[in-house]
Amino acid sequence: MIYEPGYVKPHEKQLIMKELAALRPIWEMRFSDSNPPPEGQDNRQLLRPVYWLGNWQFACLNYYHPPKGIYNRCVDAEPFPPTMARLVIKIEDLIRNHFPARDIPHGWELNTCLINYYGSKLIDGKWQDVARVGEHKDFEPGPVASISFGERAFFQFVTSEGRGADSKPVMSQWLEDSSLQVFGGDRLKKHLFHRVQRVESKGTEFDFKIENFKTRRLNFTFRFVPRDHFVAFSRLPENLRQDVRPYVEELAKNSTFFQQQLS
Repeated sequence: MIYEPGYVKPHEKQLIMKELAALRPIWEMRFSDSNPPPEGQDNRQLLRPVYWLGNWQFACLNYYHPPKGIYNRCVDAEPFPPTMARLVIKIEDLIRNHFPARDIPHGWELNTCLINYYGSKLIDGKWQDVARVGEHKDFEPGPVASISFGERAFFQFVTSEGRGADSKPVMSQWLEDSSLQVFGGDRLKKHLFHRVQRVESKGTEFDFKIENFKTRRLNFTFRFVPRDHFVAFSRLPENLRQDVRPYVEELAKNSTFFQQQLS
């Protein structure tokens, strides 16, 4: 694992924030008609608004999950904006110089980015802190990199999924503003889960004008998906296209890329 505080320089952060201002994050539901919730569970909204670059892994398509869940999961999305693209090239070089070749798959590149907006949500007239992510694994092959902006987050690797006694922390660290974290290899990618336990609240609030939501931390998670596993919206099977069409229509209100995808 690599952790570098202050990796993103102030002028780079300023430029990235300007690029980010053009994006309009959306709220997604976890399930859909084609991917219904498990028996006894209701469909639910994700804890936070998100935006994807490179390709969009809609939650209701069940995310990218090799070896079986690889097709019709990653929908073509906007390319990285210029400052972010330059930063990603630097991060890729850093990873290639520090990780053993066995941990970097053939053709690996950081070509997809999930932007998570962490903060508080107005629910039934009260502000509730929803700035966390439960135990999970990133199934995209190769090292994963993330950049954090705003309040620092308490990040952990744990032994198992769930909040029971078996979910024991193995490694913990604070992810600071403008820091870079990279992890890879079988132990951290395949054998352990990771989570964000909490995000501090010391006054940071980004002005993204997300209705009923206050953002105090941004996280950019960069991963690798083989290019031949990308799919255009128009090439999705009809049932999946209908599942995600409302999201694409919402994105198209502010994105020429998704306007073109619809047409």
